[in-house]
Parts: sequence; structure tokens; C-alpha cells
Amino acid sequence: MMESRPAVDDAALGREAMAVLEANWTGSGTVPAPGLYPHQWSWDSAFVVIGLARHRPDRARDELLSLLRGQWATGMVPHIVFHTREAYFPGPSVWRSQEHDAAPRVLTSGLTAPPLHGLALWWLYRYTGDVAFVRRTYPALAAQHDYLAATRDLGGAGLAAIVHPWESGMDDSPAWDDALAALPAIGYGQRGVEMAERHPDSDHDRYVWLALRYRDAGYSPGYLRDEHPFAIEDPMFNGIWLASCQAMADLAPLAGADPAPHAERAERIRRALVERLWDGCFYARDLRADRLIRVGTVGSFGPLLDAGLPHEHVRAAVEILESARFMGATGYPVPSCEIRAPQFDRTRYWRGPSWVNTNWLLRRAAAVHSLDQLARQLTNGTLRLVRQAGFRECFDPFDGSGRGCRDFSWSAALTLDLLADTVVE
Repeated sequence: MMESRPAVDDAALGREAMAVLEANWTGSGTVPAPGLYPHQWSWDSAFVVIGLARHRPDRARDELLSLLRGQWATGMVPHIVFHTREAYFPGPSVWRSQEHDAAPRVLTSGLTAPPLHGLALWWLYRYTGDVAFVRRTYPALAAQHDYLAATRDLGGAGLAAIVHPWESGMDDSPAWDDALAALPAIGYGQRGVEMAERHPDSDHDRYVWLALRYRDAGYSPGYLRDEHPFAIEDPMFNGIWLASCQAMADLAPLAGADPAPHAERAERIRRALVERLWDGCFYARDLRADRLIRVGTVGSFGPLLDAGLPHEHVRAAVEILESARFMGATGYPVPSCEIRAPQFDRTRYWRGPSWVNTNWLLRRAAAVHSLDQLARQLTNGTLRLVRQAGFRECFDPFDGSGRGCRDFSWSAALTLDLLADTVVE
């Protein structure tokens, strides 16, 4: 049954969004959703910084600083920082970050997440002009980029490889199906590994197995290079990294740093995206199987965040985005998997539903390429979703009904950002 809400105007919607973020603030960071996600997630926090930049810049600054307290000495920004004692699996007892000299005092996971934080810092500076904060946080984000270049370029061409589906931010995307299926059959059951709610049709046991292998190898870069069985060059992860490289190049003079290394890194990522991941559209590359993963997902459009992407690639990718494979056949933007794919499932997280954060990223991509009509479609369609169903984790792309948990932080934060732009327009 379609969820309905009373009609709200933009001002009321903005107040609701801010109330969600206030409720989800722990005093040291914003949780994605109370109960289900009770800690600080890296990707989520970057979107919270973006959403609060024009409304609560003080809170946006605190959010980024809180996350960076979890940064490892290697430069790695972990995908979860455990600021509270609330139960969650996999929690600190699985990751055992405290056993590693490079880890901070605060407990964290051992994986990373899409490096959106350089763009988030640029977004905050764009609306506050806070040079002092740029100078304070720039070195940490430069170290994050150096970590990716030094330890995650497993293919040797300039792209970062994710070594776990959790690192993509799009955990159960069908893009990872074949790589997961190639792993040994895993069934922990109740034998010594506490499990959260079990999903018999999911790959959760394989997720845990991958995390434990990496942990037991001491989170070693050499192990990732030589032995780890899951290594994928993801177009969304790398499109975000490229956009953050460009942001860091723009911010470098304010921080008294040289922009050239960031600009050069962006160019290398751009070249590798086109040479390694393009075949009529952008697809993830499985480094262990040495092949493209030919399933179209919303991640296929991540490279559009690059303002310097060659025009012919922009045109072809946007044509696919607007076609009946994606936006052209749904009532709302943007399904997370192409609807003609056998893996499409409108009910299952990253296998079909629409998400506010990826809609926002594609709206940003449309803006950098001056695709004004597409940007308006993405803005208006996303705001229709939250007006109808609230700040849900994700949404049915056909009827707009809410899915997943309620009062989800990035949905609220990015609604604030979209509303601010509609006022400007």
C-alpha cells in the first residue's frame, strides 16, 4: 500500500529535515538512523556535511572533524567510526582496530568508503568561505587520497579498487554478484560468529568472511595486492574520488599546498576510467577475473561527476540514464539497477530502489555539465519522493513508496541542499 503523508510546503519540509538531523546527532557525530545504524558512517557523514553547509555550518564542521578522529595513520578514513557502545554487527570485536599500531584511539572498522570528503569540504568552503577550516582539515584529506593511491591501485592504472562490497556504499549491488559467487561457500551459522538478522538469500556470510580475512592479514597492503580474492574497480567510487581530487586542487592554494598533484591524479583517474571501464557505458571491472562486470547500475554514472569527462562519453552515458533502462521507464529517479536486468528487484536496496544520495550525485553531475533540464528532473523527482514518503532510506522507483528505515540522515540532509537550490532557482 502506498504510504501517504500530509502535504507540506518547502519550509515545513526543511524543518522536518532539520529535526531528523537533530534527533540523529549523538553529540559527536550523526548516525544514519537510530537503532539500525547506531554509529558514524563515513559516506553518510560526507553527505551530512554537504546538506548542512548552508544551514548549520558549525554542525557540518563538527561532523567532518568527528569522522576524521577515526582516520588511521596510513591516511585511511574508515567506513565506520564507533563513537557509542550501542550493539551493531560487525562491531569493534570483529574489526579489532585497537590491535593495529596505525589505528586511532577511537574504535573503527578496517575498511574505507567512497572518498567524497574532499568535495564535501569544498562544498562547505563554497558556502562559508571558512579558510581556517580548510587549512585545518586539508592535510587529513590529502593523506586519505595518498592512501588510496599508494595501497588501492591494485590494477596499476590509477584507479582505486574496493576490496569489499561495504566499501562501495552500495552493499548488495548486483555488480558484486559474480565476484562473491566465486568465493568459497561460507556458512557461519552460530559457530562463534555472532550474526545480526540473517538473510538466507544474501551474501552476508561472504561479507563477514572477506572482512575477517583482511583483518587476520593485519590489514596489509601486500595481502590486498597478492592474495585478497575480491578486488573491483568501481566507476562510482572512482568518479567520486576524481571529483574530490578536483575539489582538493581547488582548495590547495587556500591551504598553502600545491594543487598539481591532485590535478594530475584526477587526470590519471579520468584516463583510466575511459580506458578500463568504458564499453558503451561505464562498468565495474573485476580485477581477479580480469573482466568488466556487464550489469548497469546507478554506479555506472559516477564518472559523470568529472567536469573534464570527454563529451562523447558524457552524451552516451546521459542517453542511457534517460532511456527506458533507467529514468525513462520509472516514475521517480534513479533506479539503482537497470530495470531490464534480470537482477533488478524494486524491493531490495541497491538492486532496484531509488536513493536520495545517488540522485544528488547525479544532479551534481548534471550541473557540472550544464545539463539544466536533467538537473531539474533529478531535483524535482527527489523532492517528490521525500514529500510523499518522508526521509526514507530508499524508495520504490515506480510508485515512490518508502523502503528501508525511516528518518534517514542523508535523505534529510540532501533534501535541505536541494531545497536551498530551488529557492535560488
